[in-house]
Amino acid sequence: MQLVTLAPAVAAVLSALLIQTSAAADDTAFVTAAPHAGSATSDLYPPESTSVDSALFPPEPEVGFPGPTPTGAEPAAIQTALTYPNNRGPSNQFPLVAPQPHGKDQTADKFDITKYWGNLSPWYSLSSADYGLPDTSPLAPDGCTVTQVHLLYRHGARYPTTGAAPAQFAQKIANATADGLKVRGDLTFLADWTYKLGGELLSPFGRSQEFLLGVQHRQLYGHLLNNFTESGTIPVFRTESQDRMVKTVHNFAAGFFGVPEYLDQVNIEILVEAPGVNNSGAPYEICNNSNIAARGSIGSTMASKFANNAFNATLARLNSQVSGLTFTPTDAIAMLQLCSYETNALGYSTFCGLFSEEDFLNYEYYFDLSFYYNNGPGSPVAAAQGKAYLQEFVARFTGEYPEAWSALNETFDNSSTYFPLNQSIYADATHEVVVLDTLTAFNLTALFSGPPLSAAQNRHENSFVASKVVPFGTHFAVQVLECPAYQPTKQMRFVVNDAVVPVADSYAGCAANAHGLCAFDTVVSVLKDRIDEIDFEYDCFADYSASSGVDYNGRAPRS
Repeated sequence: MQLVTLAPAVAAVLSALLIQTSAAADDTAFVTAAPHAGSATSDLYPPESTSVDSALFPPEPEVGFPGPTPTGAEPAAIQTALTYPNNRGPSNQFPLVAPQPHGKDQTADKFDITKYWGNLSPWYSLSSADYGLPDTSPLAPDGCTVTQVHLLYRHGARYPTTGAAPAQFAQKIANATADGLKVRGDLTFLADWTYKLGGELLSPFGRSQEFLLGVQHRQLYGHLLNNFTESGTIPVFRTESQDRMVKTVHNFAAGFFGVPEYLDQVNIEILVEAPGVNNSGAPYEICNNSNIAARGSIGSTMASKFANNAFNATLARLNSQVSGLTFTPTDAIAMLQLCSYETNALGYSTFCGLFSEEDFLNYEYYFDLSFYYNNGPGSPVAAAQGKAYLQEFVARFTGEYPEAWSALNETFDNSSTYFPLNQSIYADATHEVVVLDTLTAFNLTALFSGPPLSAAQNRHENSFVASKVVPFGTHFAVQVLECPAYQPTKQMRFVVNDAVVPVADSYAGCAANAHGLCAFDTVVSVLKDRIDEIDFEYDCFADYSASSGVDYNGRAPRS
Protein backbone atom coordinates (compact mmCIF):
# COMPACT_ATOMS: atom_id res chain seq x y z
CA MET A 1 0.00 0.00 0.00
CA GLN A 2 1.33 3.43 -0.96
CA LEU A 3 1.32 6.15 1.68
CA VAL A 4 0.32 9.69 0.67
CA THR A 5 1.93 12.65 2.41
CA LEU A 6 -0.35 15.69 2.74
CA ALA A 7 0.93 19.23 2.34
CA PRO A 8 0.85 21.22 5.61
CA ALA A 9 -1.89 23.54 4.32
CA VAL A 10 -4.09 20.59 3.30
CA ALA A 11 -3.45 18.89 6.62
CA ALA A 12 -4.54 22.01 8.47
CA VAL A 13 -7.79 22.20 6.48
CA LEU A 14 -8.57 18.54 7.12
CA SER A 15 -7.76 19.01 10.79
CA ALA A 16 -10.20 21.93 10.98
CA LEU A 17 -12.92 19.87 9.25
CA LEU A 18 -12.41 16.99 11.67
CA ILE A 19 -12.58 19.36 14.63
CA GLN A 20 -15.76 21.00 13.35
CA THR A 21 -17.35 17.62 12.59
CA SER A 22 -16.59 16.17 16.01
CA ALA A 23 -17.78 19.35 17.75
CA ALA A 24 -21.03 19.29 15.80
CA ALA A 25 -21.57 15.65 16.75
CA ASP A 26 -21.21 16.27 20.50
CA ASP A 27 -20.79 19.80 21.82
CA THR A 28 -20.10 18.49 25.32
CA ALA A 29 -17.18 16.27 24.31
CA PHE A 30 -13.65 17.59 24.59
CA VAL A 31 -11.76 18.13 21.34
CA THR A 32 -7.97 17.90 21.24
CA ALA A 33 -6.40 21.06 19.83
CA ALA A 34 -4.66 20.80 16.48
CA PRO A 35 -0.85 21.08 16.57
CA HIS A 36 -0.96 24.57 15.09
CA ALA A 37 -3.47 26.01 17.62
CA GLY A 38 -2.21 29.30 19.07
CA SER A 39 0.57 29.67 16.51
CA ALA A 40 1.12 32.98 14.76
CA THR A 41 0.23 33.18 11.08
CA SER A 42 0.65 35.99 8.58
CA ASP A 43 0.37 36.80 4.90
CA LEU A 44 2.60 38.99 2.77
CA TYR A 45 1.35 41.28 0.04
CA PRO A 46 2.54 42.54 -2.37
CA PRO A 47 4.76 39.68 -3.58
CA GLU A 48 8.47 40.38 -3.43
CA SER A 49 10.13 41.82 -6.52
CA THR A 50 6.88 43.26 -7.86
CA SER A 51 6.11 46.88 -8.63
CA VAL A 52 3.75 48.99 -10.66
CA ASP A 53 4.88 49.31 -14.27
CA SER A 54 4.09 52.92 -15.19
CA ALA A 55 5.46 52.35 -18.70
CA LEU A 56 2.82 49.72 -19.42
CA PHE A 57 0.18 51.36 -17.22
CA PRO A 58 0.77 55.10 -17.62
CA PRO A 59 -0.79 57.54 -15.13
CA GLU A 60 -3.60 59.95 -15.86
CA PRO A 61 -1.43 62.93 -16.99
CA GLU A 62 0.20 60.76 -19.67
CA VAL A 63 -3.03 59.16 -20.86
CA GLY A 64 -4.80 62.51 -21.11
CA PHE A 65 -8.45 62.93 -22.16
CA PRO A 66 -9.66 63.79 -18.60
CA GLY A 67 -12.94 65.32 -19.73
CA PRO A 68 -14.33 68.56 -18.26
CA THR A 69 -12.83 69.44 -14.85
CA PRO A 70 -14.33 72.73 -13.64
CA THR A 71 -14.23 73.13 -9.85
CA GLY A 72 -17.15 74.20 -7.69
CA ALA A 73 -17.33 76.16 -4.46
CA GLU A 74 -15.72 74.69 -1.37
CA PRO A 75 -18.15 72.96 1.03
CA ALA A 76 -18.91 74.75 4.30
CA ALA A 77 -21.39 72.41 5.97
CA ILE A 78 -20.31 73.63 9.41
CA GLN A 79 -22.21 76.82 8.51
CA THR A 80 -24.75 75.79 5.88
CA ALA A 81 -26.18 72.44 7.02
CA LEU A 82 -29.53 72.37 8.84
CA THR A 83 -28.47 69.39 10.93
CA TYR A 84 -25.07 68.02 11.85
CA PRO A 85 -23.84 64.85 10.04
CA ASN A 86 -23.38 62.67 13.10
CA ASN A 87 -21.37 59.45 12.89
CA ARG A 88 -23.68 57.09 14.76
CA GLY A 89 -25.18 53.67 14.29
CA PRO A 90 -23.85 50.83 12.11
CA SER A 91 -22.20 53.24 9.67
CA ASN A 92 -19.49 54.15 12.16
CA GLN A 93 -18.20 50.55 12.11
CA PHE A 94 -18.86 49.41 8.53
CA PRO A 95 -17.80 46.79 7.41
CA LEU A 96 -17.18 45.21 10.83
CA VAL A 97 -19.46 42.50 12.24
CA ALA A 98 -20.00 42.58 16.00
CA PRO A 99 -22.28 39.92 17.55
CA GLN A 100 -24.50 40.24 20.59
CA PRO A 101 -22.97 39.25 23.95
CA HIS A 102 -23.08 35.68 25.26
CA GLY A 103 -26.59 34.70 26.27
CA LYS A 104 -28.31 37.34 24.12
CA ASP A 105 -30.53 36.86 21.10
CA GLN A 106 -28.44 37.64 18.02
CA THR A 107 -31.38 39.25 16.22
CA ALA A 108 -33.71 40.63 18.89
CA ASP A 109 -31.20 42.24 21.24
CA LYS A 110 -29.41 45.47 20.34
CA PHE A 111 -26.45 45.87 22.70
CA ASP A 112 -23.59 47.42 20.72
CA ILE A 113 -20.48 45.78 22.12
CA THR A 114 -18.19 48.08 20.09
CA LYS A 115 -19.12 50.99 22.35
CA TYR A 116 -17.59 49.18 25.33
CA TRP A 117 -14.06 48.53 24.09
CA GLY A 118 -12.38 51.56 25.65
CA ASN A 119 -9.59 52.91 23.44
CA LEU A 120 -10.16 50.00 21.03
CA SER A 121 -13.68 51.18 20.13
CA PRO A 122 -14.35 52.80 16.75
CA TRP A 123 -15.14 56.49 17.30
CA TYR A 124 -18.72 57.67 17.08
CA SER A 125 -20.40 61.05 17.46
CA LEU A 126 -21.07 62.08 21.04
CA SER A 127 -23.91 64.32 22.11
CA SER A 128 -23.24 67.77 23.52
CA ALA A 129 -26.01 66.92 25.99
CA ASP A 130 -23.64 64.39 27.59
CA TYR A 131 -21.68 67.36 28.91
CA GLY A 132 -24.51 69.71 29.76
CA LEU A 133 -25.19 71.47 26.43
CA PRO A 134 -28.40 69.88 25.08
CA ASP A 135 -29.23 72.68 22.64
CA THR A 136 -26.10 72.85 20.50
CA SER A 137 -23.97 70.93 18.01
CA PRO A 138 -20.66 71.61 16.21
CA LEU A 139 -22.59 73.58 13.57
CA ALA A 140 -21.80 77.30 13.78
CA PRO A 141 -24.45 79.05 15.91
CA ASP A 142 -26.81 81.34 14.02
CA GLY A 143 -25.00 84.45 12.83
CA CYS A 144 -21.53 83.03 13.53
CA THR A 145 -18.85 82.18 10.98
CA VAL A 146 -16.04 79.67 11.57
CA THR A 147 -12.80 81.40 10.62
CA GLN A 148 -10.26 78.86 11.84
CA VAL A 149 -10.17 75.24 13.02
CA HIS A 150 -7.46 73.45 14.99
CA LEU A 151 -7.64 69.64 14.90
CA LEU A 152 -5.82 67.05 17.01
CA TYR A 153 -6.72 63.48 16.08
CA ARG A 154 -5.75 59.89 16.78
CA HIS A 155 -4.81 57.19 14.31
CA GLY A 156 -7.45 54.67 13.29
CA ALA A 157 -7.79 51.01 14.25
CA ARG A 158 -4.50 49.12 14.35
CA TYR A 159 -2.92 45.81 15.23
CA PRO A 160 -1.94 45.26 18.90
CA THR A 161 1.28 46.55 20.39
CA THR A 162 4.04 44.05 19.70
CA GLY A 163 4.21 41.42 22.45
CA ALA A 164 1.09 42.68 24.26
CA ALA A 165 -1.66 40.63 25.93
CA PRO A 166 -3.23 39.14 22.77
CA ALA A 167 0.10 37.70 21.59
CA GLN A 168 0.85 36.44 25.09
CA PHE A 169 -2.49 34.66 25.17
CA ALA A 170 -1.75 33.03 21.81
CA GLN A 171 1.56 31.79 23.18
CA LYS A 172 -0.25 30.34 26.20
CA ILE A 173 -2.56 28.42 23.86
CA ALA A 174 0.40 27.22 21.80
CA ASN A 175 2.23 26.05 24.92
CA ALA A 176 -0.84 24.20 26.20
CA THR A 177 -1.39 22.66 22.77
CA ALA A 178 2.04 21.06 22.97
CA ASP A 179 0.91 19.41 26.21
CA GLY A 180 -2.43 18.16 24.85
CA LEU A 181 -4.88 21.05 25.18
CA LYS A 182 -8.53 20.03 24.95
CA VAL A 183 -11.57 22.28 24.53
CA ARG A 184 -15.33 21.99 24.14
CA GLY A 185 -18.51 24.02 23.92
CA ASP A 186 -17.98 27.74 23.36
CA LEU A 187 -14.22 27.18 23.18
CA THR A 188 -14.22 24.53 20.44
CA PHE A 189 -12.97 27.11 17.94
CA LEU A 190 -9.69 27.38 19.91
CA ALA A 191 -8.75 23.89 18.77
CA ASP A 192 -8.02 25.32 15.35
CA TRP A 193 -7.47 28.99 16.17
CA THR A 194 -4.27 30.77 15.11
CA TYR A 195 -3.02 34.24 15.92
CA LYS A 196 -3.49 36.32 12.77
CA LEU A 197 -2.69 39.82 14.02
CA GLY A 198 0.40 41.77 13.09
CA GLY A 199 1.95 44.50 15.18
CA GLU A 200 0.93 48.17 15.39
CA LEU A 201 0.14 48.79 11.70
CA LEU A 202 -3.14 50.40 10.67
CA SER A 203 -5.79 47.87 9.71
CA PRO A 204 -7.87 48.35 6.54
CA PHE A 205 -10.72 49.58 8.74
CA GLY A 206 -8.31 51.98 10.46
CA ARG A 207 -7.31 53.41 7.11
CA SER A 208 -10.95 53.93 6.21
CA GLN A 209 -11.57 55.72 9.51
CA GLU A 210 -8.87 58.27 8.74
CA PHE A 211 -9.91 58.68 5.12
CA LEU A 212 -13.50 59.37 6.15
CA LEU A 213 -12.33 61.71 8.90
CA GLY A 214 -10.56 63.70 6.19
CA VAL A 215 -13.69 63.69 4.03
CA GLN A 216 -15.77 64.84 7.00
CA HIS A 217 -13.52 67.80 7.73
CA ARG A 218 -13.36 68.84 4.07
CA GLN A 219 -17.16 68.84 3.96
CA LEU A 220 -17.36 70.84 7.17
CA TYR A 221 -14.46 73.26 6.78
CA GLY A 222 -13.53 73.26 3.08
CA HIS A 223 -14.27 76.97 2.81
CA LEU A 224 -11.22 77.68 4.98
CA LEU A 225 -8.99 76.58 2.13
CA ASN A 226 -9.84 79.84 0.40
CA ASN A 227 -7.51 81.58 2.83
CA PHE A 228 -4.61 79.50 1.49
CA THR A 229 -5.61 80.33 -2.07
CA GLU A 230 -5.55 84.03 -1.23
CA SER A 231 -2.13 83.81 0.43
CA GLY A 232 -0.62 81.49 -2.19
CA THR A 233 0.31 78.81 0.34
CA ILE A 234 -0.65 75.23 1.23
CA PRO A 235 -1.16 73.77 4.72
CA VAL A 236 1.30 71.89 6.90
CA PHE A 237 -0.20 68.76 8.52
CA ARG A 238 1.94 67.09 11.20
CA THR A 239 2.42 63.56 12.48
CA GLU A 240 4.99 61.26 14.11
CA SER A 241 7.42 58.82 12.49
CA GLN A 242 5.82 55.52 13.51
CA ASP A 243 4.47 53.73 10.46
CA ARG A 244 0.83 53.89 11.55
CA MET A 245 1.16 57.61 12.26
CA VAL A 246 2.58 58.32 8.80
CA LYS A 247 -0.15 56.23 7.17
CA THR A 248 -2.73 58.00 9.33
CA VAL A 249 -1.91 61.47 8.05
CA HIS A 250 -1.70 60.22 4.47
CA ASN A 251 -5.15 58.64 4.68
CA PHE A 252 -6.58 61.72 6.37
CA ALA A 253 -5.05 63.98 3.73
CA ALA A 254 -6.29 61.68 0.95
CA GLY A 255 -9.82 62.01 2.31
CA PHE A 256 -9.48 65.76 2.75
CA PHE A 257 -7.85 66.65 -0.58
CA GLY A 258 -8.51 63.58 -2.73
CA VAL A 259 -6.27 61.04 -4.46
CA PRO A 260 -3.78 61.76 -5.95
CA GLU A 261 -4.35 65.50 -5.36
CA TYR A 262 -3.21 65.39 -1.74
CA LEU A 263 0.33 64.59 -2.87
CA ASP A 264 0.63 68.15 -4.21
CA GLN A 265 -1.79 70.08 -1.99
CA VAL A 266 -0.47 69.67 1.56
CA ASN A 267 2.93 69.52 3.22
CA ILE A 268 3.17 66.49 5.52
CA GLU A 269 5.63 67.02 8.35
CA ILE A 270 6.95 63.86 10.07
CA LEU A 271 8.48 64.40 13.50
CA VAL A 272 10.75 61.67 14.88
CA GLU A 273 9.23 59.60 17.68
CA ALA A 274 12.09 58.05 19.65
CA PRO A 275 13.41 58.03 23.22
CA GLY A 276 15.04 61.31 24.17
CA VAL A 277 13.63 63.25 21.20
CA ASN A 278 11.35 66.22 21.90
CA ASN A 279 8.00 65.79 20.18
CA SER A 280 4.64 67.20 21.27
CA GLY A 281 3.01 64.11 19.74
CA ALA A 282 5.09 61.72 21.88
CA PRO A 283 5.89 63.51 25.16
CA TYR A 284 6.35 60.25 27.08
CA GLU A 285 9.68 59.83 25.30
CA ILE A 286 11.22 62.61 27.40
CA CYS A 287 8.97 62.70 30.50
CA ASN A 288 10.79 60.31 32.84
CA ASN A 289 8.03 60.01 35.42
CA SER A 290 5.55 58.84 32.79
CA ASN A 291 7.65 55.69 32.55
CA ILE A 292 7.79 55.08 36.30
CA ALA A 293 4.82 52.89 37.25
CA ALA A 294 4.12 54.59 40.58
CA ARG A 295 3.58 57.91 38.77
CA GLY A 296 2.85 57.21 35.13
CA SER A 297 0.90 53.94 35.33
CA ILE A 298 -1.37 54.38 38.34
CA GLY A 299 -4.35 53.58 36.13
CA SER A 300 -2.84 50.38 34.78
CA THR A 301 -2.34 49.10 38.33
CA MET A 302 -5.87 50.03 39.37
CA ALA A 303 -7.38 48.48 36.25
CA SER A 304 -5.55 45.19 36.81
CA LYS A 305 -6.81 45.00 40.40
CA PHE A 306 -10.35 45.74 39.22
CA ALA A 307 -10.13 42.94 36.65
CA ASN A 308 -9.19 40.39 39.30
CA ASN A 309 -12.83 39.93 40.32
CA ALA A 310 -14.70 41.42 37.36
CA PHE A 311 -15.07 38.31 35.22
CA ASN A 312 -15.49 35.49 37.75
CA ALA A 313 -18.71 34.01 36.35
CA THR A 314 -17.44 33.93 32.78
CA LEU A 315 -14.07 32.52 33.81
CA ALA A 316 -15.83 29.72 35.72
CA ARG A 317 -17.88 28.88 32.61
CA LEU A 318 -14.86 28.96 30.28
CA ASN A 319 -12.62 26.98 32.62
CA SER A 320 -15.25 24.21 32.64
CA GLN A 321 -14.80 23.97 28.88
CA VAL A 322 -11.02 23.55 28.76
CA SER A 323 -8.54 20.93 29.87
CA GLY A 324 -4.82 21.57 29.99
CA LEU A 325 -4.77 25.14 31.25
CA THR A 326 -6.64 27.54 33.52
CA PHE A 327 -7.89 30.90 32.34
CA THR A 328 -7.10 33.86 34.62
CA PRO A 329 -8.41 37.45 34.83
CA THR A 330 -5.42 38.43 32.67
CA ASP A 331 -6.60 35.95 30.05
CA ALA A 332 -10.12 37.39 30.22
CA ILE A 333 -8.77 40.83 29.33
CA ALA A 334 -6.59 39.31 26.60
CA MET A 335 -9.56 37.49 25.04
CA LEU A 336 -11.69 40.63 25.21
CA GLN A 337 -8.87 42.51 23.51
CA LEU A 338 -8.74 39.77 20.87
CA CYS A 339 -12.45 40.35 20.34
CA SER A 340 -11.71 44.04 19.73
CA TYR A 341 -8.52 43.68 17.69
CA GLU A 342 -9.69 40.78 15.54
CA THR A 343 -12.95 42.56 14.74
CA ASN A 344 -11.11 45.76 13.83
CA ALA A 345 -8.46 43.95 11.77
CA LEU A 346 -10.22 40.87 10.39
CA GLY A 347 -13.86 41.99 10.39
CA TYR A 348 -15.15 39.46 12.92
CA SER A 349 -13.99 37.64 16.05
CA THR A 350 -15.37 34.49 17.66
CA PHE A 351 -13.94 35.70 20.98
CA CYS A 352 -16.69 38.33 21.23
CA GLY A 353 -19.38 35.70 21.72
CA LEU A 354 -17.66 34.31 24.80
CA PHE A 355 -18.52 37.31 26.96
CA SER A 356 -21.70 38.61 28.56
CA GLU A 357 -23.12 42.11 28.53
CA GLU A 358 -21.84 42.56 32.09
CA ASP A 359 -18.38 41.51 30.93
CA PHE A 360 -18.32 44.22 28.26
CA LEU A 361 -19.47 46.83 30.77
CA ASN A 362 -16.62 45.78 33.07
CA TYR A 363 -14.19 45.71 30.15
CA GLU A 364 -15.07 49.33 29.43
CA TYR A 365 -14.59 50.29 33.07
CA TYR A 366 -11.21 48.55 33.04
CA PHE A 367 -10.17 51.05 30.36
CA ASP A 368 -11.91 53.94 32.12
CA LEU A 369 -9.74 53.36 35.19
CA SER A 370 -6.60 52.93 33.12
CA PHE A 371 -6.97 56.16 31.15
CA TYR A 372 -8.43 58.35 33.90
CA TYR A 373 -5.43 57.62 36.14
CA ASN A 374 -2.72 57.21 33.45
CA ASN A 375 -3.49 60.21 31.23
CA GLY A 376 -6.42 62.03 32.79
CA PRO A 377 -6.96 64.06 35.96
CA GLY A 378 -5.95 61.13 38.18
CA SER A 379 -2.43 61.18 36.72
CA PRO A 380 0.31 63.41 38.16
CA VAL A 381 2.06 63.59 34.76
CA ALA A 382 -0.86 63.99 32.32
CA ALA A 383 -0.96 67.79 32.17
CA ALA A 384 2.82 67.99 31.82
CA GLN A 385 2.69 65.63 28.84
CA GLY A 386 -0.17 67.57 27.27
CA LYS A 387 1.51 70.92 27.86
CA ALA A 388 3.39 70.84 24.54
CA TYR A 389 0.23 70.76 22.45
CA LEU A 390 -1.36 73.33 24.75
CA GLN A 391 1.57 75.67 24.09
CA GLU A 392 1.42 75.02 20.35
CA PHE A 393 -2.31 75.71 20.17
CA VAL A 394 -1.88 78.98 22.07
CA ALA A 395 1.03 79.91 19.80
CA ARG A 396 -1.21 79.45 16.79
CA PHE A 397 -3.97 81.47 18.47
CA THR A 398 -1.65 84.37 19.22
CA GLY A 399 0.81 84.24 16.32
CA GLU A 400 3.77 83.97 18.72
CA TYR A 401 6.21 81.07 18.78
CA PRO A 402 6.05 78.93 21.94
CA GLU A 403 8.71 78.80 24.62
CA ALA A 404 10.56 75.52 25.23
CA TRP A 405 8.98 74.62 28.57
CA SER A 406 7.73 71.19 27.64
CA ALA A 407 8.12 68.26 25.23
CA LEU A 408 7.71 70.45 22.14
CA ASN A 409 10.55 70.53 19.66
CA GLU A 410 11.87 74.09 19.64
CA THR A 411 13.93 73.53 16.50
CA PHE A 412 10.78 72.99 14.45
CA ASP A 413 8.42 75.18 16.49
CA ASN A 414 10.48 78.30 15.90
CA SER A 415 10.29 77.95 12.13
CA SER A 416 7.66 79.51 9.90
CA THR A 417 8.28 76.65 7.48
CA TYR A 418 7.57 73.82 9.92
CA PHE A 419 5.35 75.66 12.39
CA PRO A 420 3.37 78.27 10.45
CA LEU A 421 1.29 80.64 12.57
CA ASN A 422 -1.11 81.90 9.93
CA GLN A 423 -3.07 78.82 8.80
CA SER A 424 -6.85 78.70 8.87
CA ILE A 425 -6.74 74.89 9.14
CA TYR A 426 -4.39 72.94 11.41
CA ALA A 427 -4.36 69.14 11.70
CA ASP A 428 -1.98 67.16 13.94
CA ALA A 429 -2.07 63.36 14.23
CA THR A 430 -1.05 61.68 17.48
CA HIS A 431 -1.84 58.84 19.90
CA GLU A 432 -4.89 58.53 22.15
CA VAL A 433 -2.83 58.91 25.33
CA VAL A 434 -1.56 62.25 24.06
CA VAL A 435 -5.04 63.41 23.07
CA LEU A 436 -6.18 62.72 26.64
CA ASP A 437 -3.05 64.34 28.10
CA THR A 438 -3.87 67.40 26.00
CA LEU A 439 -7.52 67.55 27.09
CA THR A 440 -6.28 67.35 30.67
CA ALA A 441 -3.76 70.13 30.05
CA PHE A 442 -6.56 72.25 28.55
CA ASN A 443 -8.42 71.74 31.84
CA LEU A 444 -11.64 70.66 30.12
CA THR A 445 -13.13 69.43 33.38
CA ALA A 446 -16.59 68.79 31.90
CA LEU A 447 -15.11 65.63 30.39
CA PHE A 448 -14.26 64.37 33.89
CA SER A 449 -17.17 65.79 35.90
CA GLY A 450 -17.73 64.00 39.20
CA PRO A 451 -15.66 62.34 41.93
CA PRO A 452 -12.58 60.29 41.01
CA LEU A 453 -13.35 56.87 39.58
CA SER A 454 -13.76 54.14 42.19
CA ALA A 455 -11.28 51.30 42.11
CA ALA A 456 -13.91 48.83 43.31
CA GLN A 457 -16.77 49.35 40.88
CA ASN A 458 -18.31 51.70 38.36
CA ARG A 459 -20.52 54.01 40.40
CA HIS A 460 -21.56 56.03 37.33
CA GLU A 461 -20.73 59.26 39.12
CA ASN A 462 -18.16 60.61 36.66
CA SER A 463 -18.76 61.71 33.07
CA PHE A 464 -15.50 60.17 31.80
CA VAL A 465 -15.85 57.10 29.56
CA ALA A 466 -12.74 55.96 27.68
CA SER A 467 -14.60 54.71 24.60
CA LYS A 468 -16.16 58.16 24.19
CA VAL A 469 -12.97 60.19 24.61
CA VAL A 470 -10.06 58.01 23.38
CA PRO A 471 -11.44 55.57 20.75
CA PHE A 472 -9.77 54.81 17.45
CA GLY A 473 -10.06 57.97 15.35
CA THR A 474 -10.84 60.26 18.30
CA HIS A 475 -10.47 63.96 17.55
CA PHE A 476 -10.39 67.25 19.40
CA ALA A 477 -11.27 70.39 17.48
CA VAL A 478 -11.01 74.03 18.47
CA GLN A 479 -13.24 76.37 16.49
CA VAL A 480 -12.47 80.08 16.20
CA LEU A 481 -15.59 81.99 15.19
CA GLU A 482 -16.67 85.50 14.28
CA CYS A 483 -20.06 86.23 15.89
CA PRO A 484 -21.37 89.77 15.26
CA ALA A 485 -24.13 89.34 17.86
CA TYR A 486 -21.56 88.79 20.63
CA GLN A 487 -19.26 91.26 22.34
CA PRO A 488 -16.44 90.79 21.70
CA THR A 489 -17.25 89.27 18.33
CA LYS A 490 -14.30 86.85 18.22
CA GLN A 491 -15.30 83.66 20.04
CA MET A 492 -13.90 80.18 20.62
CA ARG A 493 -15.19 76.76 21.62
CA PHE A 494 -14.03 73.16 22.00
CA VAL A 495 -15.43 70.02 20.36
CA VAL A 496 -14.58 66.39 21.20
CA ASN A 497 -15.91 63.73 18.82
CA ASP A 498 -18.71 66.08 17.77
CA ALA A 499 -19.73 67.04 21.30
CA VAL A 500 -19.33 70.69 22.25
CA VAL A 501 -17.60 70.85 25.64
CA PRO A 502 -18.56 73.70 28.02
CA VAL A 503 -15.85 75.66 29.82
CA ALA A 504 -17.83 77.96 32.13
CA ASP A 505 -17.00 75.89 35.22
CA SER A 506 -13.25 75.73 34.59
CA TYR A 507 -12.36 78.90 32.66
CA ALA A 508 -12.47 82.08 34.74
CA GLY A 509 -14.33 84.81 32.88
CA CYS A 510 -16.28 82.44 30.64
CA ALA A 511 -19.98 82.72 31.38
CA ALA A 512 -22.36 79.82 30.82
CA ASN A 513 -23.34 79.74 27.15
CA ALA A 514 -25.82 77.43 25.44
CA HIS A 515 -23.41 76.94 22.52
CA GLY A 516 -20.24 76.56 24.59
CA LEU A 517 -18.82 79.84 23.32
CA CYS A 518 -16.40 82.07 25.17
CA ALA A 519 -14.56 85.21 24.12
CA PHE A 520 -11.36 84.38 22.24
CA ASP A 521 -9.16 86.70 24.33
CA THR A 522 -10.59 85.32 27.57
CA VAL A 523 -9.84 81.73 26.55
CA VAL A 524 -6.31 82.63 25.46
CA SER A 525 -5.69 84.35 28.80
CA VAL A 526 -6.97 81.32 30.73
CA LEU A 527 -4.81 78.96 28.69
CA LYS A 528 -1.72 81.10 29.18
CA ASP A 529 -2.31 80.91 32.93
CA ARG A 530 -2.70 77.16 32.62
CA ILE A 531 0.64 76.93 30.82
CA ASP A 532 2.25 78.78 33.70
CA GLU A 533 0.56 76.47 36.24
CA ILE A 534 1.90 73.26 34.70
CA ASP A 535 5.45 72.62 35.91
CA PHE A 536 6.84 70.27 33.28
CA GLU A 537 10.24 69.98 34.96
CA TYR A 538 8.82 69.02 38.36
CA ASP A 539 5.99 66.79 37.18
CA CYS A 540 8.19 64.82 34.79
CA PHE A 541 11.46 64.63 36.72
CA ALA A 542 10.93 65.28 40.46
CA ASP A 543 10.91 62.52 43.08
CA TYR A 544 7.42 62.57 44.63
CA SER A 545 4.75 60.13 45.77
CA ALA A 546 1.36 59.86 44.10
CA SER A 547 -1.67 57.88 45.21
CA SER A 548 -4.47 56.11 43.41
CA GLY A 549 -8.03 57.38 43.61
CA VAL A 550 -7.09 61.08 43.58
CA ASP A 551 -8.08 63.82 41.14
CA TYR A 552 -4.79 65.67 40.67
CA ASN A 553 -6.11 67.78 37.81
CA GLY A 554 -3.29 66.08 35.90
CA ARG A 555 -0.55 67.73 37.96
CA ALA A 556 1.97 66.31 40.42
CA PRO A 557 1.27 66.70 44.13
CA ARG A 558 3.46 68.97 46.25
CA SER A 559 4.40 67.84 49.74
